Amino acid sequence: MDLLKQIAEHPIDPDYAVVAARQPDQRKRHTTRTRLAFAVIAVVIGALFTVAALQTTRSRPLVAKERDQLVARIKSAEANRTRLRDQADSLAAENARLRSTGLGNDAQAEKLRTQLSELESRTGAAAVVGPGLKIMVDDGTGKNQSGAQVTNQVLDVDLQVLVNGLWTAGAEAIQINGQRLTALTAIREAGQAITVNYHSLTPPYEIDAIGNPQTLQARLLETSAGPWWNALKQNQGMRYDVSQAEQLRLNGVPGLTVRTGRTR
Repeated sequence: MDLLKQIAEHPIDPDYAVVAARQPDQRKRHTTRTRLAFAVIAVVIGALFTVAALQTTRSRPLVAKERDQLVARIKSAEANRTRLRDQADSLAAENARLRSTGLGNDAQAEKLRTQLSELESRTGAAAVVGPGLKIMVDDGTGKNQSGAQVTNQVLDVDLQVLVNGLWTAGAEAIQINGQRLTALTAIREAGQAITVNYHSLTPPYEIDAIGNPQTLQARLLETSAGPWWNALKQNQGMRYDVSQAEQLRLNGVPGLTVRTGRTR
């Protein structure tokens, strides 16, 4: 009976009461340590942000200076390239004049001049004028598998297929954005741009091809380039416009030389 009375009067073990009495102090110490730790972490993070901001502020003038120097070097290189190109054109014209006068005025000299002019036109060393096709191609927009709008860019292989199709269709001379294509021309992708004759081109791309406009356009559809670009236009949303031109002028490539070759 005494045991039952003791259990009824003291249902909780005295040890639990001692622990419960200690918990407020422990919780208080734990809360204090937690706050102190958060404060230290906040101070450290703030110091890191401050150091990063100071470094960014200090390095900003240096980055801007390096950027300005790089832009100045690019502009200087472009100006030098333009100067050299003009000089090459002038030397080519002077060379043509000297060659013409050096051949003489007889029938044999006139025949040689005609052959030389024809070879220069075919190789791309001289500018040519004639009827042909003007083709405009450009990037397009489409949707991916998730339905989001994406930009479909013209790749170097797309221009390669189109140019090869024009050659197969009977084009006599071709240029892309003013860059004449020769046997030494490479159409390739460098970074985010397509280069032709080591010149970076930007869309839209204008392809001028000299040849018989009627037969050239019809034969182009029979090559692999026709279905290729029709598919890009319909499925990828790319621009592909073909029009006939009564007269096109294609630039020559100054200083064009053959590295290896011989005549028979």
